[in-house]
Amino acid sequence: MSKFVEALDTYKKQMTEKLGMKVDDDLLKAVTKSLGPSIYRKDASKVSCSEKAELERVKKNLLIKKWGMEDSAKLDDAIKEVCQEMGSSNRNKYRAIFYYILVKKFKMEDSYLKK
Repeated sequence: MSKFVEALDTYKKQMTEKLGMKVDDDLLKAVTKSLGPSIYRKDASKVSCSEKAELERVKKNLLIKKWGMEDSAKLDDAIKEVCQEMGSSNRNKYRAIFYYILVKKFKMEDSYLKK
């Protein structure tokens, strides 16, 4: 089994078992693939909700730069909601899952799933 498939399995398991989410396998795969080699680096593969600079990076690099959104309190609120949704006791807030939830929240599936 490849490292990529192992990572997908880990994410899907956490999403279904710990977070109680239904998973769109194609979307999860596309979001994970878009993260490139960062999913293999322990630190880069996770989002730290306790680090303000990390959350600011998510907002600037994903929401503003990649998705072209306007900087607003709405973006900060959405990021905080994802942190809460993933749970404060969850030490493994995987970036792929974090981004997946943001994709769903902002209805950006089309930017990952080319039809």
